[in-house]
Amino acid sequence: MLRDEFEAVGDRDPEDLLAAYEAVLTDIIDDQGIETVAAETGIDEERLSALVDDESPDLTLEEAAAILATDPDRPDADFLVADARDILMMGMSTAVLDVEAIQSGIDSQLEAKEIQQKVEGRYPMTIAEYALLHGYIESKK
Repeated sequence: MLRDEFEAVGDRDPEDLLAAYEAVLTDIIDDQGIETVAAETGIDEERLSALVDDESPDLTLEEAAAILATDPDRPDADFLVADARDILMMGMSTAVLDVEAIQSGIDSQLEAKEIQQKVEGRYPMTIAEYALLHGYIESKK
């Protein structure tokens, strides 16, 4: 979700990319402690424990950014969410992709209108959906 943090994004399948995102989140939770992350983010300790236990709970982009932001060496959550969305929008521009092309490219796992709303931040996006979109867009650049 962060620039330059994940190598060969476009060459990875969405599940692998999601696992990479979750590994970073898990490292931060391990470093900061579940109780601290829960207190700072408002995310239930059970969901954080599930993430640490490789159960892949549905986390939104905003929740993932909040977890990342508990690391004092990272920017705040609002910046991280904006940057993640910017990565998608700039990738779409560079690859000359519109939402219909993305819908087709991801085998209609998300509808074009949904993609548009999620990328713009008008509708919540899970990190699994982000991985799907990020990987596809990067593969077309």
